[in-house]
Amino acid sequence: MLKPVVDLLFPKVCYACHNLLSDNEDTVCIDCRHDLPVTNFHFDDSDGVKKVLYGRAKIENGTALFRFEKNGNVQRLIHNLKYKEQEQIGFILGNWLGGELKTLDTYKSIDAVIPVPLHINKLKKRGYNQVAKFGQQIARALEVDYLDDVLVKITNSKSQTTKGRFARWMNSDELFALKNMDTIENKHILLVDDLITTGATFEACINVLNQAKNIKISIATMAIA
Repeated sequence: MLKPVVDLLFPKVCYACHNLLSDNEDTVCIDCRHDLPVTNFHFDDSDGVKKVLYGRAKIENGTALFRFEKNGNVQRLIHNLKYKEQEQIGFILGNWLGGELKTLDTYKSIDAVIPVPLHINKLKKRGYNQVAKFGQQIARALEVDYLDDVLVKITNSKSQTTKGRFARWMNSDELFALKNMDTIENKHILLVDDLITTGATFEACINVLNQAKNIKISIATMAIA
């Protein structure tokens, strides 16, 4: 009796298209799941992500689950994840990408998953790192450690969402530091984030991670702009 009343008062909607969900749907409706702009980079052995970082940072492999389109469903999903406390979106996308990566030989050498961190002040304000569930589910699928105590953000930069591409690239005051370095030495790390645009954040993180001895780095994101 209680569930129908709750559903009537607080109907569940798809966080991509905002249409009502049916009883067998959760978070993202079936139609949106079929229509989301997947890249298939990891299946096609595409260097689409590598091109963003070419000449700036060396990575072993790189992939993004979706293509980011302005005012599109992927943008709405990431917005709801980051600003509307809908962490289950990260959980679903991590399951999706993790399930695909675990079938590929190129990702079987991954030893640990590391999220791009938030500054402690932003983490306290938001209450969570929007990439945490995404990274945790990928780590679970690959049966490796999820390490959120290695890479630390030491500057609190403003949100990137309203900045142009050049301004984001110039925002190199996004500085990071490395802790517990010995836990990643001689390992292949998968660095994860929600979105890659100019690659400046990834470049900064990779430069810091490379302080560890004999480390290999791959990257994975929810989307690529």
